[in-house]
Amino acid sequence: MANQKVTGLKRIRNAMKYSWQGLQAAYQHEEAFRQELVKVAVGIPLAFWLGDNGIEYALLISTLIIILIAELVNSAIEAVVDRFGGEIHELSGRAKDMGSAVVLLAFINHAVVWVCVLYDDLLAFIARLST
Repeated sequence: MANQKVTGLKRIRNAMKYSWQGLQAAYQHEEAFRQELVKVAVGIPLAFWLGDNGIEYALLISTLIIILIAELVNSAIEAVVDRFGGEIHELSGRAKDMGSAVVLLAFINHAVVWVCVLYDDLLAFIARLST
């Protein structure tokens, strides 16, 4: 793949094909990716329901996409580490832990953005509950 001398539209078509294959592989082989797709399927309609404008929709939805990106990166790291080394090695463990940290940071980002965007709505909801 890397040594192909393909340019122009064919290169773009090939890149799209490889990307699609990557998404299919993640769906077929990674349970966490499938679980996060469910979160995205629930989260996108929720973002449109809870957001007030295009900027808020974009912020809320982009955090969901970032989680998927992080999971793809984590899964790719794990696959490479598992492929090239069955023995336990400090660097292998470190790589897998760092990949997992990417996913954790994506979830923290998701939570922070959703709380910040929906802060006023959350306060109003809590006020209604207390009355």
